[in-house]
Formats: sequence, structure tokens, C-alpha cells
Amino acid sequence: MADHQEASVTLPSEPASVPTARRYVAEVLTDWGLAEFSDQADAVRLIVSELATNAVLHTFGQSPTFTVDVRLERGEQLHVGVTDSHPRRPRRLPAAVQQDNGRGMVIIRSLAAESGGRLSVTPTADGGKTVGIVLPWKAAAPVGC
Repeated sequence: MADHQEASVTLPSEPASVPTARRYVAEVLTDWGLAEFSDQADAVRLIVSELATNAVLHTFGQSPTFTVDVRLERGEQLHVGVTDSHPRRPRRLPAAVQQDNGRGMVIIRSLAAESGGRLSVTPTADGGKTVGIVLPWKAAAPVGC
């Protein structure tokens, strides 16, 4: 395995791009040796879905595209980030608003922590942001039936 592997895709900021982003990342991780039905693969798919959904819903049309970057360093750390051009950082919505939405960042943070990873939000040079996770890489065995 190479010391550094990376892949990236830029998609339109529309709801149909969310499953495309999820499938893209799942295919990349499978190509890199992660078992398709492992706990880590499931967690990363959900995290990508939540990050992509946030990039579509919470940029209010001010980011025409979003980019999903996936990087594996030395077979030890997996980095997944979603970058959009909207400057507003993600935030937890008040409890009253959370009836139908507003749980995405909580889900992402919880899944990252459960996997021994962390969540970060980094501003970009053009005024946008990258919301990402770093997880220890686990070439996990498939979950049994």
C-alpha cells in the first residue's frame, strides 16, 4: 500500500448528489481494502451522507458545488472532508428546532468518537470551509450474519 492515497469528487449542491457522494466514498474505500460491510465502512457512509446533506441544505444556495476529499495516510489514518464555499460554520440547532432535523453534526461527532476519531471544521482560502473527520484506519472483517 502506498504511503498516501487520495481521491476527490466535486458535485452539484443538490439533494441527488448526497447518494452519489456516499457511493463514491464507499467505492474508494473498498478499492483501498476496507471491507464493504464492516462497521467502519457503515460509519463512514453515514458520516459522508450527513456531511454532504449539510453542504446541500445549509449553504442556502450560496455554494453551487461541494467537494468530497478522501485521504488515507500510511494505512493508519483516514481523512474524509466535505468542502463548500459558504462561510457559515455548522452549528447545533436549538432543541425545539431539532424535531425534524439538526442532528447531523451530533451524529457525525458521535460516530467519529466511537471510532476513535475526531471532527474538525477548517476555513478555506476562498472563505468557505471544510468539515471533516479523521479516523484510525481499520481493515475490518465483514460483519457476520
